[in-house]
Amino acid sequence: MSLKSVRVAALLSPLLIAACSTTLTAAPTSAVSEASSRAQLEQSARQALHTLYETTPGARALGSKSAGILVFPQVLKAGLLVGGSSGNGVLFSAEGKVLGYYNSSAVSWGLQAGAQNFSEAMFMMTRESMQYLDSSDGWSVGVGPSVVVADSGMAKDLTTTTGRSDIYAFIYGQSGLMAGLGVQGQKITRLSE
Repeated sequence: MSLKSVRVAALLSPLLIAACSTTLTAAPTSAVSEASSRAQLEQSARQALHTLYETTPGARALGSKSAGILVFPQVLKAGLLVGGSSGNGVLFSAEGKVLGYYNSSAVSWGLQAGAQNFSEAMFMMTRESMQYLDSSDGWSVGVGPSVVVADSGMAKDLTTTTGRSDIYAFIYGQSGLMAGLGVQGQKITRLSE
């Protein structure tokens, strides 16, 4: 990589991160628009969870036995050497009741370039993982409950008897062009009511 490419990447990276973080986390200006955006977020999260259940039967089995399911219907990840991701989501009970609204954000660095949208669902399998989510002032994934990212091969064999981790995360519905997805460095924060 030439010095000119590194300079261009260094100049463009903050712009990509700013666009990523302001696109999905801009605050509504009134109570009516906030309620409307929450209703849209809930609808999008329910649709994203339905899509996961249709494509991954093991996820449906986990959902029925989970203490809660945190669904981020649209996470935007962008970067050029330095990157970031952001998205809002909904925490559901196993019965489908809304328990809260959350934001997921992350910053990354390294050899990366591009932009991508994806959905993420995190199945909280224990009451302790739910309590940790509620009691922490912004949960940094990788600290606290154990998280296993379930890929498509693992998800086919995953059942409620073989699943023993606190949290299972599914990343699906990717569109765009960017290599590598994960939950490392991700911070999840409850949005104010």
